[in-house]
Amino acid sequence: QLQLVESGGGLVQPGGSLRLSCAASGFTLDYYIIGWFRQAPGKEREGVSCIGYIGSRTNYVDSVKGRFIISRDNVEKTVYLQMNSLKPEDTGVYYCAADWTPHSPICTVDAGQGRYQIWGQGTQVTVSS
Repeated sequence: QLQLVESGGGLVQPGGSLRLSCAASGFTLDYYIIGWFRQAPGKEREGVSCIGYIGSRTNYVDSVKGRFIISRDNVEKTVYLQMNSLKPEDTGVYYCAADWTPHSPICTVDAGQGRYQIWGQGTQVTVSS
């Protein structure tokens, strides 16, 4: 069974940091683009960041540029999202997703969510004092 499992969410004060992990099971990350998404209460799910599988090229939504860093460890089959200088508006459920795309290694964060075939269950991030 192909699965993604997120972890690392929690409650943090504004200005704090969290590191989310997205672990794959049942498959390797070869030829997969991995994306992180979030859904705030009452809002649609949005793309936050993604990472390709050649050269680990990354892409970010404007609101997190300079604060979030996405990385991948193909040996550990895990993708990370380091979130720094967190703001209350970063609150939401964070999901990771995988898109198997052997002919297109570069990702864009505003690509349609429908292209992703495998989704995790999400992890809650709450930024509040």
